[in-house]
Amino acid sequence: MRFPEFSGEWEKNNLSKFSSKITKKNKGNVIQNVLCNSANLGIIPQNDYFDRDIANADNTDSYYIIEQGDFVYNPRKSTAAPYGPVNIYNGEKPGIISPLYLCFSVLNISPSFLFYRFKSSVWHPYVYSHGDTGVRFDRVSIKDDVFFDMPIYTPTQNEQEKIATLLSLIDERIATQNKIIKKYESLIKGIMVELQKQGLKKGTWKKVFLNDILTERNERNSNLYQVFSVSVSQGIINQVDHLGRSFSAKDTSKYNVVHYGDLVYTKSPTGSFPYGIVKQSLNRERVAVSPLYGVYVPNSLAIGVYLHKYFMSEINTHNYLHPLIQKGAKNTINITNQRFLENRVPMPLDSNELLLISKLLRSVNDKIRHEQNMLQEYQKQKQYLLRQMFI
Repeated sequence: MRFPEFSGEWEKNNLSKFSSKITKKNKGNVIQNVLCNSANLGIIPQNDYFDRDIANADNTDSYYIIEQGDFVYNPRKSTAAPYGPVNIYNGEKPGIISPLYLCFSVLNISPSFLFYRFKSSVWHPYVYSHGDTGVRFDRVSIKDDVFFDMPIYTPTQNEQEKIATLLSLIDERIATQNKIIKKYESLIKGIMVELQKQGLKKGTWKKVFLNDILTERNERNSNLYQVFSVSVSQGIINQVDHLGRSFSAKDTSKYNVVHYGDLVYTKSPTGSFPYGIVKQSLNRERVAVSPLYGVYVPNSLAIGVYLHKYFMSEINTHNYLHPLIQKGAKNTINITNQRFLENRVPMPLDSNELLLISKLLRSVNDKIRHEQNMLQEYQKQKQYLLRQMFI
C-alpha cells in the first residue's frame, strides 16, 4: 500500500547505515533518571512503570546514557512485542537505561519512519532466522552486530515523512480518544462527590461498615479458570492482555475465584493508590485472581456498582484504607481480608436511591465502553496500516 503520488523501488540497506550504537555509560552515577523500555508505554521512567526504582541508584555505572531521539531495543518478549519492543526516547533530559538493552542513535533517515517500521512486524522474520530465540523463553538472544545487519528498505525522504505523518495522526486520534474516556471517568467522580456531599448534608445518607454489605468469597480455583489481574484503568482484566505475559504460578488451584459483580481488593501499591485498589468484576465468566487479593460478594449488584465507582477516587481509597493499614518491612502492606471490611463508606439510606444512582453510573459506564470500542477500532486501523505500508 502506497500513496498514489509515489512510485519506484525502495532502496535496500542495512540498519548499520542509518544507526550508531550508543556505548557511553553512566560512570560515576552522574545521571539518576533511570528508564525502562515498555512494549505498551514506550521509554518511560522506571518508577512510573514499576511504582519503584528496580535499579540500585548507587550503582548504575554500567547503564547507558541516552538522549532525546535515541532508540532502544529491549529483547524481552511479550504478547505486545513478541520479538521485543524498539522505541524512541522522547524525554527532554538525558536518562540511563539497563545494559541489557541495545541503544542506538540514527541519522540519514526519518526517525519517525524508523520508529513506525519497528512498530510493524516486517523485521520479525529477520530476528527469528538470525537470533537464537530458543535460548530463553522470555528473551530474544541476538548479537549486536547481527541486529545492525538487519535489512532496511527505505523510500524517498518525502515518502518516509508522509508515512510517518499519517501514522502519527492516527496516534494523535488514539490519544484524543483516551482523553475522551478520561473525561467521562472524571464526570463519574464528580457525580459521586456531589451526591455524597448533598446526601450527608440532607441526612439522606449515612456511613455504613463494609462488613454489613460485603461478604468475603472463599472459593478456590479448583476448575482452573483463567488468571486475571487488577488494573487502575481497565479493572479486572486478563493478565496476559494487561501485562504482556503471565506472572501466575504453575499451579493456580489455590487462587481465588471471582464471579460477575464481585469486588476485588489488591494489597499492592499502584501509582497514586499507595494502599492498593478496589474494582468490581464485569466479566460474565468466572475468573481467578492471586490468593493475595481479597474477593467480596456485595449484598446487591447496585452496591457493587456504587463501591466500584466510590473507590475510583484516590482520595476515597486513601481515606478508607489508611486507618486500617499497617506498613511492614520494605513498605509492604499488612491487612487481612476481614480487616479490609472494618471501615465505613457513605451511602444512601433509601435502597431505591442507591438503585437509581447505580443505573446512572452504569449508563455513563456504557458510554465509556462505547468510546473504548471506538478506541479499539482506531487501534485496529493503525495495525492494518503498519502491516501494509512497510516492506
